[in-house]
Amino acid sequence: MPQIRNLNIESITHLETPKQFLERLPLTPRMEETVANSRQEILDVISGKDDRFLLIVGPCSIHDTKAGLEYAQRLKKLADDVKDSVLIVLRVYFEKPRTTVGWKGLINDPHLDGTFDVATGLTMAREFLLDVLALGLPTATEWLDPITPQYLADAVCWGAIGARTVESQTHRQLASGMSMPIGYKNGTGGSIQIAVDAMVAAQEPHVFLSVEEDGKVSIVKTRGNPGGHVVLRGGTSGPNYDPSAIARATGILKAAGFEPHIVVDCSHANSGKDHRRQPVVFRDVLQQRTSGNRGIVGMMLESHLKAGSQKANGDASKLEYGVSITDACVDWETTERLVREARSELKAPAGVLA
Repeated sequence: MPQIRNLNIESITHLETPKQFLERLPLTPRMEETVANSRQEILDVISGKDDRFLLIVGPCSIHDTKAGLEYAQRLKKLADDVKDSVLIVLRVYFEKPRTTVGWKGLINDPHLDGTFDVATGLTMAREFLLDVLALGLPTATEWLDPITPQYLADAVCWGAIGARTVESQTHRQLASGMSMPIGYKNGTGGSIQIAVDAMVAAQEPHVFLSVEEDGKVSIVKTRGNPGGHVVLRGGTSGPNYDPSAIARATGILKAAGFEPHIVVDCSHANSGKDHRRQPVVFRDVLQQRTSGNRGIVGMMLESHLKAGSQKANGDASKLEYGVSITDACVDWETTERLVREARSELKAPAGVLA
């Protein structure tokens, strides 16, 4: 008999069920309160019920949890200083979609050496989320693998569907059942319509196959997620943060029946993948908001302890501490300066420069 199954599978390794995993690494009641309150605050900011501005700030990806926690501790102090005008959420990305190949994130390869110790990666990711929530800081991540949320979603306050997956039915179905607000990025080509289509799809109920807490393959029926909004990140067609692009996105959202709730990503194609241009984007978008465009509800900023990026070379011990191994980031000093500028300008009376 010819072999017709698993022809290209080298191995299959069992994991703990999500239930076993969550019981081993549980949230405390205080952490659960932080998640619940933060999700509601984010929803209120996005909808305009809360007059503050949303800033999702942090490393492009977490590859060193020690450096990541140092960054989180600094960000918590800054968040407390500006909380009257700015709601800060820590960017905690553990999964990296690749255009072709490359390091796919802490969960996939936590030792950065190609050993792909996924069980350890999941544990490290959850432990890091618990450490951040223990500080009282909200968390944000991009959802890539459709099973990962069963292990991590209860510790996440805001989620994203990325530019490479926003057109995927699997991810739209996933988003429809998530318990948090979800930002949908425009496509890699720059299409905003794709992101709006994803919002339309994900706010509706869906039925699909997934894995539940006991590890059994199950039929999942969702209610639909009303917490959707667009994230503009530019594309191969160029940046899309200028007033004309914002107006275009607003028109597309209104045509689909949505209020214009827009978050602008200062990195990726909006900065031409040059981290030194992120402050230019940040200040431009901030000026649009302070000039009266209330449809702009927030921004994303890729930031780490030190500026720039470095290549992962298979030996984590040789990496420079606090420097991204994926997209280049602005440094902490630039981050703090931009955030404090935002607070100052957002607090200034209309028409008055702070």
